[in-house]
Amino acid sequence: MRSKVIDSARDLGLDLKVQHVPDTRVPVADAAAAVGCGTARIVSCAVYVGDGDPVVCVASAECEIDENLLADALDVAEARPATGGETRAATGFAASGLPPLGHGLPVVVDAALLAHATVWTPAGDGQTLVELAPERLASCTAATVATVTAVTA
Repeated sequence: MRSKVIDSARDLGLDLKVQHVPDTRVPVADAAAAVGCGTARIVSCAVYVGDGDPVVCVASAECEIDENLLADALDVAEARPATGGETRAATGFAASGLPPLGHGLPVVVDAALLAHATVWTPAGDGQTLVELAPERLASCTAATVATVTAVTA
């Protein structure tokens, strides 16, 4: 796990449980099996660009971000997925292991995640997941909490 993520979590007062996996790009069901949870608790973090500004959107990997709902939550005219290059430039992380913190960008947490006591998120290196409380993540990062997904799985 990248030290930047660990340091950011500590600075925010977050307790993390760390689990190393062969590759965070595995199917959601495989990631869930590796950490012993249901697929709804595996989180995907992605950079979106809303009216030119990057934001990290955090949602269950089972769900698809609805760009219109995200634009409404951000109060912008449009939101689109960032390219891989834009993601790395804005966060310092590759899209495949993007964590929900440690990048300094605004965060949007899908409201559905708050139904879970804990979730598993990428930790910045493509081979580490961390377990944390989504409610605590939202509060520590001053995230916007809104419904921004539609279930796809």
